[in-house]
Amino acid sequence: MATAPNSQNRFDALIIGAGFAGMYQLHLLRERLGLNVRVLEAGDGVGGTWYWNRYPGARCDTESHAYCFTFSKDLYLGWEWSERYPQQPEIVRYMNYAADKLDLRKDIQFNTRVSGAEWDEAAGVWRVRTEAGQDFSASFLITAVGCLSAANVPDFKGRDGFKGQWYHTGSWPHEGVDFTGKRVGLIGTGSTGVQATPVIAETAAHLTVFQRTPNYSVPAHNKPLKPEFQEWTKANFEKIRHDMKSTPAGHPFYIDDRLAVETPVDERERLLEAAWKVGGMQFRAVFKDLMLDVDANKIVADFVTRKIRETVKDPETAAKLTAFDHHYSTKRPIIDSQYFEAYNRDNVSLVDVKAAPIQEITPDGIRTADGVEHKLDIIIFATGYDGVTGPLLRLNIKGRDGLGLNQVWKDGPKTYLGLQVAGFPNLFTITGPQSPSVLTNMPVAIEQHAEWIADAIAHMRANGKVRVEPQADVMNAWGEKVQEAANATLLITAKSSWYLGANVPGKPRAFLAWAGGMARYRDICDDVAAKGYEGFAFA
Repeated sequence: MATAPNSQNRFDALIIGAGFAGMYQLHLLRERLGLNVRVLEAGDGVGGTWYWNRYPGARCDTESHAYCFTFSKDLYLGWEWSERYPQQPEIVRYMNYAADKLDLRKDIQFNTRVSGAEWDEAAGVWRVRTEAGQDFSASFLITAVGCLSAANVPDFKGRDGFKGQWYHTGSWPHEGVDFTGKRVGLIGTGSTGVQATPVIAETAAHLTVFQRTPNYSVPAHNKPLKPEFQEWTKANFEKIRHDMKSTPAGHPFYIDDRLAVETPVDERERLLEAAWKVGGMQFRAVFKDLMLDVDANKIVADFVTRKIRETVKDPETAAKLTAFDHHYSTKRPIIDSQYFEAYNRDNVSLVDVKAAPIQEITPDGIRTADGVEHKLDIIIFATGYDGVTGPLLRLNIKGRDGLGLNQVWKDGPKTYLGLQVAGFPNLFTITGPQSPSVLTNMPVAIEQHAEWIADAIAHMRANGKVRVEPQADVMNAWGEKVQEAANATLLITAKSSWYLGANVPGKPRAFLAWAGGMARYRDICDDVAAKGYEGFAFA
């Protein structure tokens, strides 16, 4: 694919991406193993997904004291979060703080977008090409591109003929967008659309939200953190870290050991009301059968539906917002700040595009199938991402004998533990498909993967091994286990979920993550390593 790079561009390991994953992997390989490492980052700063996601209302849905690195107590104690759920600017400030403390920038090459990577069997290296024409080579190639970084922009008829401005929330202008006095159309009501809606409504002349599929959401009850809580988190660092590593989703709280279907009605209502007041992701921890039993799920779903209808004053709008096609929390769980309240504003309206699909984007706005043309000055695509596999496939990776990753994954992803793919020696995918990834608090999953990869490379160096990849039969068996884990939950029932690739036309339908829980997954990975990296072939 490319000529051999000069010696200055030859490294022990190349890492693609400078978010949480790339930063920690760089730190481990450089400091623990003493490797010569280079990170290639498309943006001009660290932050990964948070570098690009600067849309109005962008906020993490994991509580701040748990959405950070925990491998270093000093790093943890040296930072104070200001809010329960941090906004994008604060997360980027935190990541810059971590980059400075760990002295990472000297090994990160910014403004460098990878356009292709190919395994050179004879030389035993990965050859990587950038869009600017630079060539690199390395023994190990590690992708740290995130699960939600490949923007999914619908190819609506007439899109490029729109006279106003259009934006995708995942590629937001760094200078921001002024909505003052503008007629704004927002397409999409997933987590991004839910976050953006109330913020845009504050300044837009009118906001029209185009909803295909309504989503359940629970109030975040975001608030500034009190000094007492900040002191508590620092004093309880070890417990918080232990709890995050011990729970199925990597959060520092446990799911209560009670069944909704066996709890008396009055007690159920009391528990749900109390959880609603707490808000956030902890709401989902009231009953342990929530994601396993249809009847249990309906109990919680009915409660959330009732809360939404109590909030939204217009009955017709409330009905559209609660016409759910899936069980509660079987699509990405959403928490919000005044989302449903935004529909009580005079300058916000909701269009049901399942009833009247978008037909085309006209020069002046959006025309739906009922013949209505919605006049707009700005269109925002809050249409999500080509999740989990998309960021990897866009790298144009080719393994042994020029075999493309897109060929291997044409019917859905195939990996072993979400870490490696047969036929692609020395390629590691941090939080890759078929790992817990998007079903977890991401920094927890990232730390586990980065540490496992560093340990595997250390094992190779100690034993004189230069290449590693999974055995094909073991990889296929892991795929079956991933499907079994999904089938054991209600997650598999949400046919319109991006967890199944349903949001991208032509994408193969396959459940993209390990649904068996982060703690269980960690045990599996540890067991594989303890057995001499069973299932992996070394050379």
